[in-house]
Amino acid sequence: MENLQGLKRTHMCGELSLADKGKTVTVMGWAQFYRNLGGVIFVYLRDRSGIVQLVFNAENNKELFEKADTIRSEFVLAAVGEVLERDASNINDKVSTGQIEIKVEELRILSKAETPPIYIEEDSDVREEVRLKYRYLDLRRPDMQRIMQTRHKICKLARDYFDENGFLEIETPILTKSTPEGARDYLVPSRVHPGKFYALPQSPQQYKQLLMISGMDRYFQIAKCFRDEDLRADRQPEFTQIDLEMSFVNVDDVIEMNEGFMKKIFKEILGKDITLPLPRITYKEAMERFGSDKPDTRFGLELVNISDCVKDCGFKVFADTIKNGGSVRAINCKGGNEKLSRRDLDALGEFVKTYRAKGLAWMNVCENELKSPIAKFLTQEEIDSILNTMGAEVGDIIMIVADRDQIVFDALGALRLELAKRFELTDKDTFDLLWVTEFPLLEYAEDEGRFVAKHHPFTSPMDEDIHLLDDHAEDVRAKAYDLVLNGTELGGGSVRIFNTDLQQKMFETIGFTKEEAWNRFGYFMDAFRYGTPPHGGMAYGLDRLVMLLTGRDSIRDVIAFPKVKDASEIMTSAPGEVDNVQLKELSIKMDICEE
Repeated sequence: MENLQGLKRTHMCGELSLADKGKTVTVMGWAQFYRNLGGVIFVYLRDRSGIVQLVFNAENNKELFEKADTIRSEFVLAAVGEVLERDASNINDKVSTGQIEIKVEELRILSKAETPPIYIEEDSDVREEVRLKYRYLDLRRPDMQRIMQTRHKICKLARDYFDENGFLEIETPILTKSTPEGARDYLVPSRVHPGKFYALPQSPQQYKQLLMISGMDRYFQIAKCFRDEDLRADRQPEFTQIDLEMSFVNVDDVIEMNEGFMKKIFKEILGKDITLPLPRITYKEAMERFGSDKPDTRFGLELVNISDCVKDCGFKVFADTIKNGGSVRAINCKGGNEKLSRRDLDALGEFVKTYRAKGLAWMNVCENELKSPIAKFLTQEEIDSILNTMGAEVGDIIMIVADRDQIVFDALGALRLELAKRFELTDKDTFDLLWVTEFPLLEYAEDEGRFVAKHHPFTSPMDEDIHLLDDHAEDVRAKAYDLVLNGTELGGGSVRIFNTDLQQKMFETIGFTKEEAWNRFGYFMDAFRYGTPPHGGMAYGLDRLVMLLTGRDSIRDVIAFPKVKDASEIMTSAPGEVDNVQLKELSIKMDICEE
């Protein structure tokens, strides 16, 4: 194979244009496309910036022509030649360099390639397993390269924006102490301290708060985080956060700073101007209207509480649910009569059962009649009340779930998303951003028989709710906020506890004795004794942000080398076995029980 001796690349392939006509240029890249028309050979040369057409003419240089005839897909080439304007009949409007071509005067074949196992083409429909096995080839595809460039640009914009606003980029440790409270930690055995383990950070939470105690005032980091949890489309065992913390701030200060960041991102990445301030709704409103704390507000199908309409009705399921403290809520599927059959309604009934609902009641509003399996249990007055409350018209289908509030929210929240998907109610080019605020500070974990932190145990309760911690902890609201885009949480944060007594109270409320709290977080609690400023912050899921802004459905598409659902990496076959010498050095003995 040839080398680059004496050659220097002058231009990227996709950056050439008619303005370069007459110039002698040197380009390098991969052979995307090859065609021999007898006396003329055309080769599309591709690099990260795009493609350009190379031309070899047998009449001009037979030896060069014969050499070009050996080129095949994905050969790595260097070419020197003159930029020519194409004939009008040969202009290719599909590529940015479609008005020009390079008449090659020198060709070097730097590396040959076997036939690739996947096509290097835009939006390939190759199975994901194959794409990930040959990820280094998959990443050559133009759409994947654009995604990686967008990811880079978002990171650069983040650094620029937060630098302009007085933030210091500070790295926090990757090897840290395990403080189990949340997702499962990844553990790293210590060779120097036999029997002891580091944990990989689930987030830099405690360190960034300690930086505020250190007087750094404003901190920022593009941070690697690790969580040993089950995967789905927007989860990975290792992921990246845009992480930040600010001193001497309240909720409004943090939100305002991050709205400015979003405005910059949307303008620079999508060319879209977003209007500030962004809408805000409370957690309670989000759940009652959308059945979700990350509501997709691009379409309607909002939940409506019809408990008052049926609290004394003859339908035992409704009446008993309300008496037992639950609720009856519904959504109005406008025009559903023409879209959904009885079989569809039965299937949707099974769908809501996967969210623990006992079933789905429905009312089909037809001309001069109401079709519903529950109508016989209701008076006409009760039926009219339901229809009026729901704003029902002929052709609508009212879908009803009765149960404990959380089950109703989960079931109807998922149902509205399912209906939106079926009826294509969302537009991918629409971006609805909003804040969800005033989250519950705590939630009750029935399996553990105690309260746990809704976000994390360092989140501050709202001042007016602190007195409820003793007897009504479930009613305490947090100074917490999430930024939601089209039904996906982009990021979240809170104003933190900065008072030692309140932090200790929080630990007690979630079931830690004073000794347990100090054993786990003693270094953190100790730092509070030496002057702690009020502080708050936020963390974005960088992978999710890139996924949404590039229109992808999975964060695996926006991570260079992602894991799959069993947390393995197909390309390298990680995780893998290690030899006994390594285990012995770490004082580890394998004792795996096979089921």
